[in-house]
Amino acid sequence: MKRWLALLALPLLGACGYNRIQTLDEQANTAQSQIEVQLQRRADLIPNLVNTVKGYAQHEKGVLEEVTRLRSQWGEAKTTAEKADTANRLEGALGRLMVVVERYPDLKANQNFRALQDELAGTENRISVERRRYNEAVQGYNASIQRFPTNIVAGFGHFEAMPYFESKTEAKEAPKVDFSEPTTAPTQR
Repeated sequence: MKRWLALLALPLLGACGYNRIQTLDEQANTAQSQIEVQLQRRADLIPNLVNTVKGYAQHEKGVLEEVTRLRSQWGEAKTTAEKADTANRLEGALGRLMVVVERYPDLKANQNFRALQDELAGTENRISVERRRYNEAVQGYNASIQRFPTNIVAGFGHFEAMPYFESKTEAKEAPKVDFSEPTTAPTQR
């Protein structure tokens, strides 16, 4: 009788382990989706921000074009890795754009620009929170598939460790701030 109970317990434990892994996998995927939602929010804010800056900083064309180009690349990215890489480069370009803004006091005083800048700052905070949540979900998933007895189920189910979100080198570097006067006078629109 005890032998039969032991034989029945094994599949039940396996099913519980499988369900636990599936739940953790789904939590990590949901957290990853939330990162993409916030990245899309940032991408939607960028055209308004660029158009506002354009009126004041026409000769800063290179930075504006880079931000616009990277926003388009992010929208066209197919894989999560491509989106993450482009999002990191876009984060660096936005930092350079904010440095450009420092040169134009009239732009910094513009109410529309300030509202957009506040929205962008809030979105960057949301992205940071969602990346942290994703890494926490990945940590739970990865730990689960490495622990006994769920590691046995993970092996049979071909569950593999998920990668953590890591910032690229460009995103870790602070933008260079130059407080010198612009070479041409800004035009106001």
